Amino acid sequence: MLTSKQRAYLRGLGHVQPAIFQIGKGGINENMIKQLNDALEARELIKISVLETALMSAREACDELCRALGAEAVQCIGAKVVIYRQASDKEKRRIELPR
Repeated sequence: MLTSKQRAYLRGLGHVQPAIFQIGKGGINENMIKQLNDALEARELIKISVLETALMSAREACDELCRALGAEAVQCIGAKVVIYRQASDKEKRRIELPR
């Protein structure tokens, strides 16, 4: 569980990142979950864009992704979603969260 201070720090980091995934009318499937899992392991923090053609809102997509990936929701504004999960390998960890 992230504290508000940690969430604010991650929001700042996520603000400058481009969205690397898009959720469209196909929705969320197993292939996307696998790709997002790999991206989270490599980057720890990713931004996702939910297109207007998607059959779900950005909040619904965020909740479903966090549940499927074991990640934490950092931010959900408009059509953008930012999620975080600490890398399992200690050598691959890039983000040092404030206490």
